Amino acid sequence: MDQGNTAFVLIAAALVLLMTPGLAFFYGGLVKAKSVVSMMMMSFGAIGLIGVLWVLYGYAIAFSNAGTDSFFGIDGSFGIDWANLGLNGLLADASEPAGNFPVLAFAGFQATFAILTVALISGAIADRARFGAWMIFAGIWATVVYFPVANWVFNFTLGEEGLVDGGWIVYGLQQVFGVGVIDFAGGTAVHINAGAAALALALVLGKRVGFAKGINRPHNVPFVLLGAGLLWFGWFGFNAGSEVAADGIAALAWINTLAAPAAALLGWLVVEKIKDGKATSVGAASGAVAGLVAITPACASLTPFWAIILGVVAGVVCALAIDLKWRLGFDDSLDVVGIHLVGGIIGTLYLGFFANNTGLIYSGSFAQLAAQAVGAFSVLIYSFVLAFLIGFAIEKTMGFRVKNEDELAGIDTVVHGEEAYLLDEREPASVRI
Repeated sequence: MDQGNTAFVLIAAALVLLMTPGLAFFYGGLVKAKSVVSMMMMSFGAIGLIGVLWVLYGYAIAFSNAGTDSFFGIDGSFGIDWANLGLNGLLADASEPAGNFPVLAFAGFQATFAILTVALISGAIADRARFGAWMIFAGIWATVVYFPVANWVFNFTLGEEGLVDGGWIVYGLQQVFGVGVIDFAGGTAVHINAGAAALALALVLGKRVGFAKGINRPHNVPFVLLGAGLLWFGWFGFNAGSEVAADGIAALAWINTLAAPAAALLGWLVVEKIKDGKATSVGAASGAVAGLVAITPACASLTPFWAIILGVVAGVVCALAIDLKWRLGFDDSLDVVGIHLVGGIIGTLYLGFFANNTGLIYSGSFAQLAAQAVGAFSVLIYSFVLAFLIGFAIEKTMGFRVKNEDELAGIDTVVHGEEAYLLDEREPASVRI
């Protein structure tokens, strides 16, 4: 067992886990002062719930022995590696064959991906979602969407001559196009997956009271910048850690995780300056996140030059894409669709053109682009449809959205009985609202 690689994977896992509290600050700063507790609690709720579900059965689904003939990661055992329920089957394994580190370390690393993916969705329903309904949605969606999609993307095995088995959008598409989907750290499984679910929930819950451009401004810009900084810091573990080895590929992923978001930050600010006459700190934070999203699937398959170009494209396109909600009339509160769904699609499809060796400009073939497109839109459709059905069922049974009067009063006090800012303890909460 390689202690260096083991330490590398464990540290990367800790960095990725930090991203979810970072996301809580990022989202929390963007919402109203009277709903910041609710917003941050949805991220922390995801840590608690998805962390438990992953240990109980999530890993057993995502990394089951489904085999190469399984389209949905489901075989005769219903897509579950029953021996690994509760991670019990991993306790006796000394190391992961491909990396010489404990399989439990890899299971922990992947758990943090599942947690973050679920938490990302919550930004689309800020200011108006019931916490209990959110937790039920999160548990069901993770079980029927994230865990199987993680199987499609991450559950593959490399042999001496390339892929030998695994999830269908990697191994299965290789049999069709000669190349499988390239998704090094989760452009499809994390960002397109979460972005599609976010769009579905935004449609189910409907618009916030008084929904209009410019009416809901961030209540705490320093929170937004702090959250973006923590996300970027943790993203080095997210991307470089996906190599699960301290080697040259991890170093390339690290450099690209610096270059692409830096370029995206600049691209977003240029668009803001041209459109609105001012370059804002919230725009800088959003641009960096857009670049991080786009480079996630591509970080190990691009030269740093092409990573910078990807960053600029993501920053510009996502800065324009966030206005789609005003034109199309859906209330994606914190631009999860414009940043994560659009950014994830950009990064995934970009590889079809510029991926080292297999992209169009290197190979002269559209095969990689075709594989990337099939993988990206398959995840998008699957996640959107199931998220819409789950959200709709919850809304029609127990109710997903708070009452309009509770939204106006502030859901922190209504749902959680807490306030983020107690400015004068002598003043009753009802007066302060």
